[in-house]
Amino acid sequence: MPETRRILLDGAVTEVIRDGDELVAGDGRRVKADRASHLPPVVPTKVIAVHLNHRSRVREFGTRLPPAPTYFHKPVSALNAHQGAVVRPEGCKYLNYEGEIAIVIGRAARNISPAQAAGHIAGYTVADDFGLHDFRDTDAGSMLRVKGSDTLCPLGPGVVTGWDFRHKRLRTYVNGVLAQDGSTDEMQWDMHYLVADIARTITLLPGDVLLSGTPAGSRPVAPGDVVEVDVEGLGRLTSHIVSGPTPVRADVGAQPTESEEVRSTALGGDWEHRGVRPPRK
Repeated sequence: MPETRRILLDGAVTEVIRDGDELVAGDGRRVKADRASHLPPVVPTKVIAVHLNHRSRVREFGTRLPPAPTYFHKPVSALNAHQGAVVRPEGCKYLNYEGEIAIVIGRAARNISPAQAAGHIAGYTVADDFGLHDFRDTDAGSMLRVKGSDTLCPLGPGVVTGWDFRHKRLRTYVNGVLAQDGSTDEMQWDMHYLVADIARTITLLPGDVLLSGTPAGSRPVAPGDVVEVDVEGLGRLTSHIVSGPTPVRADVGAQPTESEEVRSTALGGDWEHRGVRPPRK
């Protein structure tokens, strides 16, 4: 299946095609894929993500799916690339990976049916919907800082066209150890449904990205960790966790917290009080 990537080649942003373990530019220049300086494979005007979609994730949270999908927005300033550095700000503890599949729009979509959605999709890529849960107490509704902070949206390595999303396995590894193991078969709403749902009221433009949800097993990672998301037929996206050079400013805004809500979300089934809320006073 054809795969395109965006890299820095001799100092210029260049679109290339993968040919085995090499990347080929339009003028014939070649570079080894594992030596290339990758960029996000698309330039979206917006990145939209679904909250819950994989049934294993729903079971892990001990909740139920809503009657229709709900979404949040990740700013394009959060974009990151294959082999990129994902920053955990100093003073924060709960940076979680979430391996996902990203839908890439190829043709403007507005008010289309699920049956028409395939004609508006350019292809698919691998995503890691990182979340900074230290800000969950204040941003749980919008998820703005939780999911939209700088570097928290790695995409790549490339966009694959002609890929059938059905019956595909999705796995996330942390330092080489399997951490998430899911499948598109456990998604409540498939890729075509998600595109059509959003496009009812929001025009999707070429390059726009929709993140389709993560399976169970999201947990915090720390500086020095390497996170890899592998999707059958799309490739493997690698991220390196690093520490931010400065702490979150304390003279403005809400500060990182470590409440039961934060811990129970970040630690999932590993947190002994998962789902238990203290009585209201």
